[in-house]
Amino acid sequence: MNITIGIKRAKAYCCCLLFLSFYLLPFTFCLSQQVVDRMVATVNGGVRTDLITYSDLVWQLALQPDTPVERPSSEDLNHALQILISQRLIIQEAEKIPTITPTDEEVRNELNDLIQRFPGKAAELYQRAASAGLTREHIDEIMRERVEISKYLNFRFRSFVVVTPQEVSDYYRQTYVPRFRQRSPGRIIPTLDEARAEIEKTLTESKIESETDEFLDAARDRAEVVILSSV
Repeated sequence: MNITIGIKRAKAYCCCLLFLSFYLLPFTFCLSQQVVDRMVATVNGGVRTDLITYSDLVWQLALQPDTPVERPSSEDLNHALQILISQRLIIQEAEKIPTITPTDEEVRNELNDLIQRFPGKAAELYQRAASAGLTREHIDEIMRERVEISKYLNFRFRSFVVVTPQEVSDYYRQTYVPRFRQRSPGRIIPTLDEARAEIEKTLTESKIESETDEFLDAARDRAEVVILSSV
């Protein structure tokens, strides 16, 4: 009699454990996800509030050559966070101008350019992406965002950049020639006309970078950026 009761109790206990295992599995999974992929920051540039998660930071690092993906340092994570905050602010501004929507070809070109930055080319990129849980679809989405950012910055700044002949001449005399002598001693220095196109490109990119920095500083001042957890 006691044996029968013991068996029944054992069966009931096993059924209870089985039920709890199925019931608690989703909760355990969600809890694990919250720990692994926790919320790091929110960014509101006046358009909406965008969330940045820990996975976003790791994905950013995975797409940066020569940057550890496994057990990344706090410095690398915080650098990635600042990049993503800036990107979110620019994207929110870019979405106000629907005419700059990236094409599929532009997205493919952006991905191909990224692949060339890795010594192991596509194999290395996709291996790093897989280790970070980054799918092909996620990569395409990130590339699309990067093209959108680039097109917006070109629209907003490049079209209005003016490099004067005096600026080219000053840069040639004060920077280009001394730098060329240092890097290539004994070689014949290109003339101003020969170096003009290179100098104009350098000065243009420098002005765009400067104006972009000013734009981002102003955008950050206006935006509401909330750090939810340290990394």
